[in-house]
Amino acid sequence: MNKEMQDICNDVGTLADDARALMAATAHVTGEQVEEARKRLSVALESGKAAFGRVGDKAAVGVEMANQTVRENPYQAIGVAFGLGALLGCLVSSRRGGRNGD
Repeated sequence: MNKEMQDICNDVGTLADDARALMAATAHVTGEQVEEARKRLSVALESGKAAFGRVGDKAAVGVEMANQTVRENPYQAIGVAFGLGALLGCLVSSRRGGRNGD
């Protein structure tokens, strides 16, 4: 897992921990609205946890497929990367020229 994905995982984990801590801190608070808010937060946490897991699984599959494709077709991958880089370079240079009044 790359650093950016690890940072996102850590942030989501911290958010979930903070939400659980908030629920624990308000456990003694009574009232219909507080109780309803705690229930919604609990459901949202579980839903978010499941969704995050599904997204992570799909991302891992996508990365593995891309890795396999590049390994099976290295020259085509280099060609595509070169073409995309050239296209991006042309787009960036044309935008710079348009802004500077060239």
